[in-house]
Amino acid sequence: MATVTIEKIQKNGFFETLRTDSWRAYPITVLIGLGGFLIYGTWSALQADYYWFSIADTGFGGYLAPFYSPLFFIKEGVAGAAPIEHAIFGPWPQWWPSWIPPSPSLLILAIPGVFRFTCYYYRKAYYRAFTGTPPACAVGALPRKGSKGYVGETGLMVVQNLHRYAMYFAIIYIFIFFYDAFLAFFNNGKLGIGVGTILILGNAILLGAYTFGCHSVRHLIGGRLDCYSCSMGAKRAHSNWKLVTWLNERHEKFAWISMIWIMVADLYIRLVSMGVITDLNTW
Repeated sequence: MATVTIEKIQKNGFFETLRTDSWRAYPITVLIGLGGFLIYGTWSALQADYYWFSIADTGFGGYLAPFYSPLFFIKEGVAGAAPIEHAIFGPWPQWWPSWIPPSPSLLILAIPGVFRFTCYYYRKAYYRAFTGTPPACAVGALPRKGSKGYVGETGLMVVQNLHRYAMYFAIIYIFIFFYDAFLAFFNNGKLGIGVGTILILGNAILLGAYTFGCHSVRHLIGGRLDCYSCSMGAKRAHSNWKLVTWLNERHEKFAWISMIWIMVADLYIRLVSMGVITDLNTW
């Protein structure tokens, strides 16, 4: 019976299935959600302005939009830009092509972009929603020319292997985001808290939960060991592995929540910087 079912699905092709549940809901949700994230992220990165908010132009602290952190270079004289002292390497470089917006975001999005694109969960999500290979379990895949059948991820496997290397850089970003959260508790040198503070701090926490729940981190912490009781070091690794496993079991949830949260935080800071909305704060 199982063989007949598989042959029927393969023969009739795309979307062919014997499933009677609402299996279309998942790929449609991913298509809308992940597609929206890609569109907003690209739009935000190309704006090159209104990514910083503080009460005064001088003084310690302020809100930095997550899609623009860290600030390697800063273009002075841009509306809503951070003060030049926040630039790691100083003023905007002269070699930058004039036809590309002088956006700090364009310099730093590659690493988190590669990390998410090659994430084990996101592979499942976009392979189903964007390429239909297959759109769901036990559902016919989108036919492709020259293909003898389902080949899974093999076409992109070389790129997918970058995940384990992008993971190390992604961890560095988490510490940078927590520093941004620290800055968000100050404005013009005064300690306080605002809606932006909560959004930036929440972004760092959620991205940390998503990143440290990564399968590569889980393997690095203790998954590579064959014996957890052979030494004290192995026992400690097992304890760390169990903690990461708790995050790993919720990897999909943190992937979605952190993705939505960072968009909301970035858009909120942009709107506050533009004066469209007013930040509620204690300053």
